[in-house]
Amino acid sequence: MKILDELISQLNLEAEVKDIRQGVLHTAVLSRNCGLASTLPYDALRQNRPLVKEPGSLLEKSVSDVARMAYSESILEAAIGMAAINSLLDIDERRCVELNARELIAEKGAGKRIAIVGHFPFVPMLREVARELWVIEKNPREGDLTEDEAENVIPQADVVGITGTTLTNHTYEGLSRLFSPHAYVVMLGDTTPLSPVLFNYGVHAISGTMVVDSELVLRCVSQGANFRQIGGTRRLTMTR
Repeated sequence: MKILDELISQLNLEAEVKDIRQGVLHTAVLSRNCGLASTLPYDALRQNRPLVKEPGSLLEKSVSDVARMAYSESILEAAIGMAAINSLLDIDERRCVELNARELIAEKGAGKRIAIVGHFPFVPMLREVARELWVIEKNPREGDLTEDEAENVIPQADVVGITGTTLTNHTYEGLSRLFSPHAYVVMLGDTTPLSPVLFNYGVHAISGTMVVDSELVLRCVSQGANFRQIGGTRRLTMTR
């Protein structure tokens, strides 16, 4: 998990963990900033209990220890770790534009072969512009491919959109070995760290979330909001 090693090595860990909220769909950690990550409930509930080993005492841990929960094999603990990493990022807004990942993928993938890792709401729109579209999903819907089929289609893709939750479930580095040398790769979703470190690991564009109203975000997460329902955020894209 070299990508996690490098992400954490670049963080300023002079902060304290002030709050942790784990809703059914999203997780938020408040330290220097507020950071988000997807909770991945379907994957988590297939794992052995307890899903979080020390609930109720996590605020007593150092921010470093909470961030390092990203290495955990427990999906819920790893989501807390990823949200903590995002809460510690000093995002360089000068390198970012307010651009939704779906627009970027549609632009880069028009008339081309697109592989999407993770079933996003904009999949139907991409089907209209792509020459061919493959959707790879751990919990497949009709028309999706299973993760076992990734090695057959990702090498063919001109554009790859890959969910940041591949950092949570520790599958990113294996999937990245499948990218064509000529593919344009976008990592997206609220788990995605807005950090240029990702450019060292085959990513060309990073589409993530910056929290601008921590109180509102924490409230939305606690009340079961889906991504579109979480207020107090900006959707930013950073490119090489």
